[in-house]
Amino acid sequence: MPSPSKPHSLFFGTVRTVAAALLVFQIILITATVHYVMLPMAKRSADDLASLLILSAKTWVELPPDTRKDFELELIREHQFMLFEDIAPLAERNIPLPYLTLLDDALSARLGEPVSIKVTDLDTTWFWADIPAGGKLIRIGFPRSRLLTDPTTMLLLALFATVLLSLFTAYILARRITRPLAQFSQAAKRIGTGSLPADMPPSPVQEFSELAATFNQMALQVRELLANRTTLLAGISHDLRTPLSRMRLAVEMLPENSDQKTVERLRRDIEDMNMLIGEFLTLSRDLQQESAEQIDLAAMLREMTEEKNAQGAQVACHVQPGMTVRAGPLALHRVVQNLLGNALRYSDGKPVQIEAVRNDDAALIEILDRGPGIPKHEMEKVFRPFYRIESSRNTDTGGSGLGLAIVQQLCTANGWHVELLPREDGGTKATLRLPLSESQQEQP
Repeated sequence: MPSPSKPHSLFFGTVRTVAAALLVFQIILITATVHYVMLPMAKRSADDLASLLILSAKTWVELPPDTRKDFELELIREHQFMLFEDIAPLAERNIPLPYLTLLDDALSARLGEPVSIKVTDLDTTWFWADIPAGGKLIRIGFPRSRLLTDPTTMLLLALFATVLLSLFTAYILARRITRPLAQFSQAAKRIGTGSLPADMPPSPVQEFSELAATFNQMALQVRELLANRTTLLAGISHDLRTPLSRMRLAVEMLPENSDQKTVERLRRDIEDMNMLIGEFLTLSRDLQQESAEQIDLAAMLREMTEEKNAQGAQVACHVQPGMTVRAGPLALHRVVQNLLGNALRYSDGKPVQIEAVRNDDAALIEILDRGPGIPKHEMEKVFRPFYRIESSRNTDTGGSGLGLAIVQQLCTANGWHVELLPREDGGTKATLRLPLSESQQEQP
């Protein structure tokens, strides 16, 4: 099965798509303008200039010698042409002006023989054409300023402006589309972490305005649902724990000659029910983030290790010294306690290891056991409330199925990341990733 491709940014994807569409459109428009407008006009202009050059040369040849001087002055004054009889060869031009190529074609077509516009060796501000007329070779020239066009520069500027405007337009359009979506995404994330975001402001765009109204209605329903849940759980706590207290009192008041095994079993059942209610309330209550504090991971983890070892467990702790995180102490203690308790419960009596190292700008806490492990297809399911893997978990010694669900909810609320991974040679590795405190992140 092929792995899914990495998702791309909607903003940059929209920019690329819109910019490419506008750029292709502008290229097609420029190409059509050049082919159907500029090129025909340039050909007509070159043909007219060629006609005027040939006519001027033939007229000069046919005039009496004493009037040719006046005609030459008239050509300079009216048309900026210089005309004289000369047969000295001129250098080939190397100036990239497409218009001169069109003029070459027009002159050649009218004269019936190849004619090329040339330049002098030292001067490229004047162009010259050798035109045969009346058995002579007449050289007639015109200044470069007479053309007054630079189509190459014009096309480059047009293309540059097209690219710039296309990118700018695509950026504006993409921002108008993705900015509201980013706001909705942030608000949805806050709802996912248990926070209640402020109402989304109305948008001048109809579709976004309707989406904002729907989102606000959903947020209101979530807020009411959380309030109702709190009221319901308060009632559950009172209605269930009060009878449990009476049951516990009744058990303690049983006669001394009662079956002690039965009495002890009733006590355990009452305690299990009380514990189950407590865990359920912890999972379901509206989680509020604590005030963050600086926590020394080494001290906290070693204290938890000593506590478990004092209770008869086998826990080894290896912590990189000097690591501090800024987090809610109760939430962090609860997460690590649940992960450690889960590892000890299913380690089959084998030692459990706690390792904490720095990984980039985060602290990585790993709890490793050598129990039966968790199948890969069950790795995500075990974070569901009340979910248990019956084939690999002992139902007599197992918990209520809420420990990992509480871990997941606390991590989501505090911006931490928790993951369960299989170990080589059996067992499970629970990984908790916490951002280091700012002072720790600045250290190399």
